[in-house]
Amino acid sequence: MKNLGMILKKDDFEDSLLLAKELIKFPSVSPKDEGALLYLEKVLKKLGFHCYRMPSGSKNKKGKDALVNNLYAKIGEGKNLCFAGHIDVVPAGNISNWSFSPFIPQVKNGFLFGRGASDMKGAIAAFIAATARYLKKEELGFGLSLLITGDEEGVAEHGTKAMLPRLKDLEETIDHCIVGEPTNPNKIGEMIKIGRRGSLHGIIILKGKQGHVAYPHKAFNSLPIMSKIVYELSNIILDKGNKHFQPSNLEFLSIDTDNKVENIIPSTITSNFNIRFNTLQTEKKLKNLIVKIIEKYTSNEPNISWDLNLRLSGDPFLTKPDNFVDVVSNSITKVTGIRPELSTSGGTSDARFIKDLCPVIEFGSVGKTMHQVDEKISVKDLESLTNIYFQILKNYNKMIPK
Repeated sequence: MKNLGMILKKDDFEDSLLLAKELIKFPSVSPKDEGALLYLEKVLKKLGFHCYRMPSGSKNKKGKDALVNNLYAKIGEGKNLCFAGHIDVVPAGNISNWSFSPFIPQVKNGFLFGRGASDMKGAIAAFIAATARYLKKEELGFGLSLLITGDEEGVAEHGTKAMLPRLKDLEETIDHCIVGEPTNPNKIGEMIKIGRRGSLHGIIILKGKQGHVAYPHKAFNSLPIMSKIVYELSNIILDKGNKHFQPSNLEFLSIDTDNKVENIIPSTITSNFNIRFNTLQTEKKLKNLIVKIIEKYTSNEPNISWDLNLRLSGDPFLTKPDNFVDVVSNSITKVTGIRPELSTSGGTSDARFIKDLCPVIEFGSVGKTMHQVDEKISVKDLESLTNIYFQILKNYNKMIPK
């Protein structure tokens, strides 16, 4: 039987620790939310939000339900400040390696343990608790919304990306967005993400001619050619970065021949790579560079053919520092005393989709243990994060023209 979540009293919604515990109990391994979004819907409705379910996907070949569940919730009118997040988590791995069951939340030595504590059920709980406190004490002078997906840790085709066109159908406009990713390396308040590098995955395929290793003249081994291509691309300097971004980098992930025996020259070699690139690069520019290097080593080889497959996960983007970034930054300093670094480091997030809609930044918990065994969040940090989100709501209200 699925966990339905403890039915809390309205005052309990102000307790981020209690909410985080309830959310961790849902074994919502991507892309299944296992009832977590239905629970969030109940909580948000009690707070006065209008909720819109946004399922996406289709049934798989075996006929089992493969829908991804997503939720958009809104309260208030005027400028819309949105909190975006994901309820899905990565698999727990070997549960015997955990100190506690990953989906039975435990508090020990000042930390809340459980899968999703850091990434990012803790942040969702903190924002809801901050909202509950704000609605109790302050008059809401703007629109406030939550965009929560069940498909961020996986392929992410049926999550935020699928929700955004539906917001347009609802005639919903988002003016500013905070994504609750765990942005802080070591302590709460250290870092805000104001952008991300792009991500381009590629596969280089070289086709030679299979043959017996004792008769190499009757075959053509493309592996030495591939090694030259990999070496040159691995050592190329794409750029030196700029004011807001670190240098772009290309990293090879594998070289495969699928050769299981010791006396055959392989016919096909594949190499997988990923490029994390800044705003000095484009997909087209990178593709042209890779093609040029491949052709450098293959154009004079009549016995070899090649192919290049590229998949763009997201373009680089930057939210330039402005009043909104100041609101978030000043709120963090007010609570923690720390002036946060404005960073674009790290991997991709759903902010790569939202950036086409409105200015977007990322700020959440400490990410030291995300995706790890014994994932955890400091109880003190959870309360600090709640207070920061509360302060953001207060400062955002002041920012809105009256």
